Amino acid sequence: MFKLFSYVWNQFREYLVLVLLVIISLSLLTQNNNPQVQKVRALAFASFASVTSVFYDVFNITQLKKENLALRELNAQLMLQLSILREEGILNSELKRMLEMKDSTSLPLTPASIVSKSLSVTQNTITINAGSNEGIKPGMPVISYRGLVGIVQSCSESFSIVRTIKNVDLKLTVKNEKNRLNGIMKWDGEKLIIVDVPRTFDFDVGDRIVTSEVSSIIPVPIPVGIISKIEEDKTGLLNLIHIKPFEEVLSVENVFILMLVENLEKNNLELNFYNRQ
Repeated sequence: MFKLFSYVWNQFREYLVLVLLVIISLSLLTQNNNPQVQKVRALAFASFASVTSVFYDVFNITQLKKENLALRELNAQLMLQLSILREEGILNSELKRMLEMKDSTSLPLTPASIVSKSLSVTQNTITINAGSNEGIKPGMPVISYRGLVGIVQSCSESFSIVRTIKNVDLKLTVKNEKNRLNGIMKWDGEKLIIVDVPRTFDFDVGDRIVTSEVSSIIPVPIPVGIISKIEEDKTGLLNLIHIKPFEEVLSVENVFILMLVENLEKNNLELNFYNRQ
């Protein structure tokens, strides 16, 4: 032990003496009540406080920067998790409604997801991940739990192209659910309309429009939309009925294919007739 003290004393003698003298000086300053000494003591403490405050601020700012960086990273992670949870919540809600729809009907439905969309002003089509391997055929209606999305146009083994209701080449016979009056619905590039409706027909804003059994393309009534506006055509003799669709084809992600195709010969005849109009 003595050798240790001796070694420390020999190596740090000057520093030890300095520390001892500083302690003695501070003790004397603390005990001395002389006004001049008190002023010196106050000045010394103030200077010491200023210096320590600067060092504290420097270290504190550095620490705050690190904490801010960690908080920003945490916020970014939480934002991504929240976005994922919201997306999964929306998807779960949509899938739940689709399951409820499938359980509530005896019609044959095949689920599919949209894998790509070809969107334009006039030619809106979607591609779904179900094809001839699943029994999909051209002409089958594609629906969501909200309503009609479109009609299958062509199929490969694993995929199908669907012509949506916002496609100028798709024309369907629809009817007013209230009074069973029929009309031809089409997309004119800007809006979904029922054309050439006599002004004597009882169509009102808010009426529900469904597909008509008169059409051989869709054999069961499927909700399409509601009437949002009625206007006279250029002749003044007929009305144009504006339809607000139940399903927005730009945002739909999961669909069902109604596995029904009416008489193919009749389908082709009707489609050809509509395409000539």
